[in-house]
Amino acid sequence: MKTNELRSMSLEELEEHARELRQEIFNLRFRRTTQPLDNPLRIRITRKNLARTLTVIRELDLGLESRTGEGS
Repeated sequence: MKTNELRSMSLEELEEHARELRQEIFNLRFRRTTQPLDNPLRIRITRKNLARTLTVIRELDLGLESRTGEGS
């Protein structure tokens, strides 16, 4: 999910999205130990999406203004 899409979400939606991503990471790691994954890069991509989500949550907590047109 792009950063601009995340910034348009409410705090509750962002927190729910972070919970879903954490659960997905857990499931992927668990499956990786029991069987090979179809796409092993999916763990890395999901971790980066979680980091983006947590960054936007932190920006909201600090009251920083989102700058449009910067980043991805």
